[in-house]
Amino acid sequence: MPVLGVIPARLGSSRLPRKPLRLLAGEPLVLRVVRRLTAFAACDRVVVATDALEIASVVRAAGFEAVLTATTHESGTERIAEVAARREYADYDLLLNVQGDEPLVAAAAVHGTLERLRLGDPIGTAAGVLDPDLAADPNRVKVVVGPDGRAVYFSRAPIPFDRDGKGGVIYHQHVGVYGYTRQALERWVRLPAVPEERWERLEQLRPLLHGIPIGVARFDEAPAPGVDTADDLEWAEQTLARHSREVSS
Repeated sequence: MPVLGVIPARLGSSRLPRKPLRLLAGEPLVLRVVRRLTAFAACDRVVVATDALEIASVVRAAGFEAVLTATTHESGTERIAEVAARREYADYDLLLNVQGDEPLVAAAAVHGTLERLRLGDPIGTAAGVLDPDLAADPNRVKVVVGPDGRAVYFSRAPIPFDRDGKGGVIYHQHVGVYGYTRQALERWVRLPAVPEERWERLEQLRPLLHGIPIGVARFDEAPAPGVDTADDLEWAEQTLARHSREVSS
């Protein structure tokens, strides 16, 4: 089934203004994400969905595809649903959402998410391993996965909770990648909000708590953090530089 990869990129950001256009290793962040996703060869077509002509112009000048979307969307999923509804993308039955602030997203997360869809899940996502010492960090979203490989709950709190404090709890860190069947995406954006998604600030709780299964592809790596702050951007810069030195050595 053909896959449309969509990268939502919003110009406004409270913690890192103009984030998609911030330079990472000499190139705008959004282009780093586009190049990485394209290199995985997981999608038949990749497009950036943005609310800003400035972002679209940068993407197009680099030879990639971009579409302008409404400024009123409250989530990346809503932005992707607008793109999916356009006539030129009607032939794509599977859609992949890689957030525009994930320049170091793992190949295992992308391919694993799509594999969950091919296994029959209406929504797919991914999770890597998380050091227990980092489990209390609210910026690292945790997911509990059931025996069927589907999400039970997502939270910014450390779940499962180590009640006896004996250690040994295995934590899975959610990665900002989603795959949807067209039908599941259309249903997701029609659903009413649930209180939990507002409390946790996690949009994926809406379909989950309305009963739409979310398959989780787990991989044995610690996920690279997304870029939300200037410190995150500096960390990503250092990581790319280190990788470049390793390749050239």
